This record gives sequence, structure tokens and C-alpha cells, in this order.
Amino acid sequence: MSVFTHVTVGTNDLSKARGFYDNVLGELGQKRIADLGDNGSIWGENAPAFFVLKPANGAPASVGNGVTVSFEAPTRAAIDAFHAAALAAGGTCEGLPGPRGWAPNAYAAYARDLDGNKLAAYCFNPV
Repeated sequence: MSVFTHVTVGTNDLSKARGFYDNVLGELGQKRIADLGDNGSIWGENAPAFFVLKPANGAPASVGNGVTVSFEAPTRAAIDAFHAAALAAGGTCEGLPGPRGWAPNAYAAYARDLDGNKLAAYCFNPV
């Protein structure tokens, strides 16, 4: 059983966010599965999992301090590609791809999207 139905982050530029996430999440095997007009878009593998939306209250989107959205990656190579795609699409590095010592076989990378949301990708396979 999954713990979450989906995760949402805000954006102030939906067009740029769509391009960013099409590239970055594509490296993890996810695709854009729905557009919500001018309000946002949804990505996932087989079901809605990650939403990027303009805030419903009309205020500017802002970043949650201490918040990280972490995606499961099928391979370590996918994590490397996720990180490279994030940087190539204008994101910033928050942690280079590599081992993480807090769990066996943990391998991850961190980046921020164009709105400053902190993202990670993790793989727990030994290679």
C-alpha cells in the first residue's frame, strides 16, 4: 500500500515548469499524464503521482523550507541522468549523485527546480 496519493509543488511559470519536469522526470520513467489548463500539470508512471500547480489562492508560489520531494529511480544511471537533466534545464545542484551513508546501497542526487523546490532521486539497488 502506498502512503501518498500524490505530491504537489507550486510554480510561478507553468510553461517553464512543464518543460523542466518533462525532461527531468522523463529520466526516471515518468511522463506528463494530464494538463489542467492554465492551472498545472500532472506526471506519473501509470497513475497521477506528482502535480505542479499555480497556487489556488492566487498568491505567488513559494518554497517550503526543509521540504524535499524525493523520487524513486530504477537505477543509479537514472539518478545521474535526472541530475544532469535538472541542471541542463536550468535547475541548480543541491547534492551531486553518489552514495548516501544513511541506508544500505542508498544512491541519490539533489537539485532545485526553476521555482526553488528541492528535489531528490534515490535508488537502493546495489549497482
